[in-house]
Amino acid sequence: MAPGERLTWGRTIGFGAQHVVAMFGATFVFPVLMGLDPNLAIMVSGGATILFLLVVQGKIPSYLGSSASFVGAVTAIRAGGGDTATVTGAILVSGAVLAAVGAVVHFAGPAVVHRLLPPVLSGAVVLLIGFNLAPVVAETYWPQDQWIALITMIIVVAGSVLLPGFLGRIAVFLGLAGGYLLSWAFDVLFGPITAPNADGVVGTHPRVDLSGVADAPWFGLPEVHAPSFSASAIIVVLPAVIALLAENTGHVKAVEEMTGTDLQGSLGRAVFADGFATTLSSALGGPPTTTYAENIGVMAATRVYSTAAYWVAALVAVGFGLCPKFGAVVAAIPGGVLGGITVVLYGMVGLLGVKIWVQNRVDFADPVNLLPVAAGVIAGIGDVSLTFTPSLSLSGIALGTVITLLGYHLLRAFRPARHE
Repeated sequence: MAPGERLTWGRTIGFGAQHVVAMFGATFVFPVLMGLDPNLAIMVSGGATILFLLVVQGKIPSYLGSSASFVGAVTAIRAGGGDTATVTGAILVSGAVLAAVGAVVHFAGPAVVHRLLPPVLSGAVVLLIGFNLAPVVAETYWPQDQWIALITMIIVVAGSVLLPGFLGRIAVFLGLAGGYLLSWAFDVLFGPITAPNADGVVGTHPRVDLSGVADAPWFGLPEVHAPSFSASAIIVVLPAVIALLAENTGHVKAVEEMTGTDLQGSLGRAVFADGFATTLSSALGGPPTTTYAENIGVMAATRVYSTAAYWVAALVAVGFGLCPKFGAVVAAIPGGVLGGITVVLYGMVGLLGVKIWVQNRVDFADPVNLLPVAAGVIAGIGDVSLTFTPSLSLSGIALGTVITLLGYHLLRAFRPARHE
């Protein structure tokens, strides 16, 4: 069924509900990991999806949920003393940059993306963005409850492989729900746990604290706030633009393959729409957005590509965002559950970079491909730092990206002809 075709209202609502479930887990988990309001994130994801569908003129079915690509950079900003306003200001600038890239792609053609960011580079940046987050799992989430983390991880991994069709696509959500219930059951059966909390302070406390849920109203607007801007924070976040560009390009290609239509002429619109949506979301205090592979899975399973289902999903998401009680339930997710989920998700983000290399048959026998990527990936994953002034430094993802991109293009430009 083509994007422009329509089903009956009943079936459209049913397929829209599937898209809500598919995007749900990741869309509120990633804002929680970045210290942002999950209610606001859910609400703006609905608005971002509507904006995307309008900009691409209904040609590319997609849901815009919260992006995982910024989690590492945001963690670094907060570790350096940055607050939520600083985080969203940096994300806003990156969204504006992505929108500008989309405009360039629209007018200059998609070939410009492949020249500036060949698969060897885009794959490297995506890989280091994911693997840079490994210490967050090991030091922050997993120690809060190692057994719940392990069980949650097993649910996600086993569910993704063993459950049929759509259930396998929402294994992250099932793992989160299962881990949440198990944490509550452990509290009942074994009592409070003595372990570190999210700040690393060891103490005895319940795994699930629902005290804030009863006090939260059923209806209310999420709290919004204005961003602030810091040059050092912006530098840390900007490499994630490359990941979003790679994600959007891959999404368009996937839809092309499923629908049998040529959508390269709409790639620039898709990138611009994602960047614009990220800019508007962060201006309100929300997270960055991106096209969702989870919803690609729903379309692959159902073979229904009608954009009407995405309109339904977007409107439902806005409704969820207007329910503070839902946000309170999300805020009470135990740290051990997040540990089990993030150990899988962060690894998956990193391995998407490897997937880009494999699909494009990147030749690592060529030292121009191998050496800058090798240096950049280790600098990014190892959180290597290069300090210029007390207020300006490059580290982790930002430094790894600079090493990889500059190294590749400079070596390619000055390599002797006999090595071509």
